[in-house]
Amino acid sequence: MFSDLKIVTGSANPELATAICNHLGCQLTPTMTTTFSDGELRIEIGDNVRGDDVFVVQPTCPPQVNKNVMQLCLMLDALKRASAARITAVIPYYGYARQDRKVSPRAPISAKMVADFISAAGAQRVVTVDLHAGQIQGYFDCPVDNLYASLVMLEQLHQYPAENLVVVSPDAGGVERARACAKRLNCSLAIVDKRRDKPNQAQAMHVIGDVEGKTAIIVDDMIDTAGTLCAGAEVLLKYGATRIIACATHGVLSGPAIDRINATEALNEVLITDTIPQNDKQARCKKLHVVSVAALLGKTIHNIHTGSSVSVLFT
Repeated sequence: MFSDLKIVTGSANPELATAICNHLGCQLTPTMTTTFSDGELRIEIGDNVRGDDVFVVQPTCPPQVNKNVMQLCLMLDALKRASAARITAVIPYYGYARQDRKVSPRAPISAKMVADFISAAGAQRVVTVDLHAGQIQGYFDCPVDNLYASLVMLEQLHQYPAENLVVVSPDAGGVERARACAKRLNCSLAIVDKRRDKPNQAQAMHVIGDVEGKTAIIVDDMIDTAGTLCAGAEVLLKYGATRIIACATHGVLSGPAIDRINATEALNEVLITDTIPQNDKQARCKKLHVVSVAALLGKTIHNIHTGSSVSVLFT
């Protein structure tokens, strides 16, 4: 058993780290994260961590993805050199996950390379939420716990009667995720047939399944520019859905995403989690609702620290 549990965080999402600490009943370990005049990052852990079980909460998320990756690696290295007994990287949003394979000649597999960085920096275990592709767990040279935010989302969706619900996958690749949600909600499943012409641009064609007269819940792992989401909502409306709700774990919401969501009348509500800080985006979009994964991550950290099962949290 480790002598103490400590939570460390960088500048990516300190609000989530604080919420996790509140759930666990502990304090954040002070950490200095500054920048030298030439742009180099400087990290210093402000407390003794020798022999401790340390969890570093740092999503590699926008708006400064590369800075957040580097901050994470520097914090891991600092803890390793400070003789922490075990170091766990808690990465609620894993950036570069969409680059998980070669799609063109002479292209890197960026998801693997970033995983190598994190492993080499000192992570002995990784906790993440809804990886874009499950096989990314195998890119790390340490155990990975990939949690599912659908458990948090489902608490919000149980207010709707199951007989009037249909869970919708926005594309063929997300069918497994949507099917799992439909099973938990005890409702039917539909799929939007989508043709992607260019990166970040998609055209929804038609719907496989019955959505007429129902509340359609579009389930995805992330919303980036919201092109896929808004096109899917429009086609669901044409097929007779009466209310359309989007649920996504990671609200990247880059570029024109907020403007697109506001302009899409077919879309009634967008539910995301706080794996990525939203800052002023909620104020700019009244359809946007954020639910917290702090309790889920807090329970996971507690179970890892005490040697209890993590799988019991999502099975």
